[in-house]
Amino acid sequence: MSAGTANVLMIGDVVGAPGLRALFTFLPSLIKRTEADLVVANGENALKGFGIGADEIAAMRSYGVDVITSGNHVWEHKEAPELLEAEQSLLRPANYPKGLPGRGTAYIEGGGAPGQPAPTRACGASGRFEWLVVNLQGRRELYDIDCPFVKADQILATAAREHPNALIIVDFHAESNEEKEALAWHVDGRAAVLAGTHTHVPTADERILPKGTGYLTDLGMTGPVDSVIGMNGDICIRRFLTQIPYKMETAEGSAAIMGALFRLDPESRRCVSIEHIFESL
Repeated sequence: MSAGTANVLMIGDVVGAPGLRALFTFLPSLIKRTEADLVVANGENALKGFGIGADEIAAMRSYGVDVITSGNHVWEHKEAPELLEAEQSLLRPANYPKGLPGRGTAYIEGGGAPGQPAPTRACGASGRFEWLVVNLQGRRELYDIDCPFVKADQILATAAREHPNALIIVDFHAESNEEKEALAWHVDGRAAVLAGTHTHVPTADERILPKGTGYLTDLGMTGPVDSVIGMNGDICIRRFLTQIPYKMETAEGSAAIMGALFRLDPESRRCVSIEHIFESL
């Protein structure tokens, strides 16, 4: 592992079988090359572009993903409530209304996935650091769920009391760039990293905010390259031309893995560098 830094590899939305194929092809070597201590990937599109199932969770975990975050599409399939309750490594946004199944944060202490001891792990979290992974969802152009700013304050206040040494990583699944940037500034100095997901388009605005939070508006997409945000382009064009909501289908063909590596100073819990990840088949 890289001396002196804690390294978190964050992977953009995994889309269907092509996205899983890109993970299988690139993630194990990326973990080695980047000396990643923790791998977080958004998996809400892993099952044919919409939602996630038990097989997709097992595949992502076997390729080296420690925590699977999600967003609005995690509810697409009827087995979602059971999966969210049973799978400790699968998160749903923490700011959905109280009482829904699942959890919006994952605390990892001494390596291993949430709820699993370190010796069961084949790769991923090194066991050198404490981590708290937080999944939140935006409200602009999405659902009118609980305020992500208020929920972030609640989670971070609890973490300061219960896990004061944890490195806090936030996946903010949101449509609005403004909302993503605003939340990053709101948690600056309290979270080590805030990276956006959902738009499937990687942004080039990576930066370290004044109090040390590493920020990127969107990690991009891990999935088919010749596509419209991972979907079949012909169907997308037809939808725009006719305004008829034809059923979307995952595109086929070559695939890429997209994301970013954030290197953190474990003592100050500040981000010290950000590196884009993009590799294609």
